Amino acid sequence: MDKQLFFDRDLSWLSFNERVLTEASNAAVPLIERIRFLSIYSSNLDEFYRVRMPALMALDKQNNPLKDTVAVNGIYEKAAATINRQQQLFGSILTQQLIPQLQQNNIHLVYNEALPETIKQSTTNYFFTTIVAYIEVVFINREKNFFPENNRLYIAVDVEQNNRQETALVNIPSHILQRFYCTNANGIDYVVFIDDIIKANLSSIFPKHSIHGAYSIKITRDAELDLQDEYEGDIAEKMEKQLTKRDFGLATRFLYPPNLPAGILRQLVQAFKLYNANTIQGGNYHNLKDLSSFPSSNTSLQYPKQTAIEMALNNTSLFDEILQKDILISPPYQSYNTILRFFNEAAINEDVEEIYTTMYRVASDSRIVNALISAAKNGKKVTVFVELKARFDEANNIKWAKHMKAAGVKTINNIPNLKVHAKVALVKKKAGNRTVYLGLLATGNLNETTAKFYTDHILLTSHKQMLRELELVFLFLCQRKKVNDSNRVAFQHLLVAQFNLQQKFISLIDNEIVNAKNGLASGITIKLNNLEEEVLINKLYEASQAGVKVQLIVRGICRIIPGTNGMSDNITVRRIVDRYLEHGRVFIFCNNNSELFFLGSSDWMNRNIYRRVEVCFPLYDEGLKQLVKNIINLQLQDNMAAVIIDENMNNVAVLNDLEKVRSQQAIYHLLQTKNTIHEA
Repeated sequence: MDKQLFFDRDLSWLSFNERVLTEASNAAVPLIERIRFLSIYSSNLDEFYRVRMPALMALDKQNNPLKDTVAVNGIYEKAAATINRQQQLFGSILTQQLIPQLQQNNIHLVYNEALPETIKQSTTNYFFTTIVAYIEVVFINREKNFFPENNRLYIAVDVEQNNRQETALVNIPSHILQRFYCTNANGIDYVVFIDDIIKANLSSIFPKHSIHGAYSIKITRDAELDLQDEYEGDIAEKMEKQLTKRDFGLATRFLYPPNLPAGILRQLVQAFKLYNANTIQGGNYHNLKDLSSFPSSNTSLQYPKQTAIEMALNNTSLFDEILQKDILISPPYQSYNTILRFFNEAAINEDVEEIYTTMYRVASDSRIVNALISAAKNGKKVTVFVELKARFDEANNIKWAKHMKAAGVKTINNIPNLKVHAKVALVKKKAGNRTVYLGLLATGNLNETTAKFYTDHILLTSHKQMLRELELVFLFLCQRKKVNDSNRVAFQHLLVAQFNLQQKFISLIDNEIVNAKNGLASGITIKLNNLEEEVLINKLYEASQAGVKVQLIVRGICRIIPGTNGMSDNITVRRIVDRYLEHGRVFIFCNNNSELFFLGSSDWMNRNIYRRVEVCFPLYDEGLKQLVKNIINLQLQDNMAAVIIDENMNNVAVLNDLEKVRSQQAIYHLLQTKNTIHEA
């Protein structure tokens, strides 16, 4: 098929981020949570500029080698125009909706205005007692080697002394201090950007200068690491050296306020060599991802507290429960304590001999890793594959890998040209004269922090054949080699990228196509974070054309074009953005009413299919199948937090006269009715 039969990857991602942004204007969402959606949008956009915009800029340069600047046509221009429109919407939501509603609740966010007289003394005291300790001043004409770091905030100050005009940079230490200062006066909670407190006290920083203007600026830099995949050498050491350089990468975006004089703009561009950066006129405040820490003690303006459901055990041992029946845990609705207990029991159970696991994004204070360290000290053989190339988590993963290695854990990392994205663990335990296997297979990272707001599914099982195959996955990882004829495995239960994952999904879709053509029951329901890979999309088009009903729930990137006559008439796509980040991957195939269920770590992205080791796994327990089906059906019925992606890539509200369903809330209530880990 031709390229025009697919949505563009980056424009589709921007469509997702716009869906996040519009949630900030949703009156059904509590006020402080709406502010946090602005934060999520801003944080997402920063990452887009660090990761994707450099690629788009390079592509436009490549396609237009005679241009001195980036090309004015193509995806880069469309992306820039889309972002500009979204930024206008961002400002409108904040200033016309959220700030007035904050004021109605006696919260005054000081935004684009002078500091109120009633709080000047308090803010001045805070400036001298706290902020000044972290203030640094650089005159850009004097300091030739100064290099503004990635996404750090600065104030460009236009100063004059003895008829000599200069531009000085003053840092805004928001990476050290809270971005907002909060104080109460006359019954009103004032929330102030520390940016404004610094600007109000510039005369104390430049007592011998006249100040003609102060302008907030920010530079975003390319996040790519210049790291070659190699077999030899200490990959962690090489990565640590590269990480120290990341914040000094090539500039991809330069943000400045609308009132910045043209002369100072030219001076800054020249001083910091920003010729190829995307210079964008924005607002007076940058890094609005910091709105995530917006201070408010008014709990009525936040989501109601939702306590994770603790799973009751029938036995004192979780392992004994797993040996009786498969268990499925769905955080954050259900407590992650069951998963922590899995690793803790492995660490202290005297019959456990070996533990294997993968780690992709490790929690900053990981209790799972501490359990693995304890297991090694308790004499267990512990093997952990730590993926050091997990973007923006490299430093934390390296830290934990070192701790584990020092404690006697066998740590493995870096398969050249592959990332290990699988989320799995295996425990081997003595039971008399035999060895039993207990396994954990998940859709999300083994990270108790993100488990509080990522929706995922985690299977605990003792299925012998499946776990024997999982052991083969770990043996492959220990080889630190790409798949070849000598290490290829014919998996029967697991779907493993680099071995059989893509081929198995194609086979499953083909089966639905054959059933539809033969007049048998058919249907495909898939939930993903991202859908990009063209071979699998083409196969879904083929299924649609054969009469197979294809229902997709795709949170982020979605390149498939639904609802097009003759191509995708039978394909619908939903996107859900709500309190929690939808993260689970679920695959359901009708199979002539004998449904097949798979969960796993793999999206249908090029990187997942071709450049990563992923593991998807079947559900065999009939009760768990029904539970997952009930969860997915609630999401397909969602007409509050869900939107439909139409053939023009628009997010279209679900408008119907059916009973109102907010799927995340409904799923929580569904799972509340399950009293023990065996109920489905």
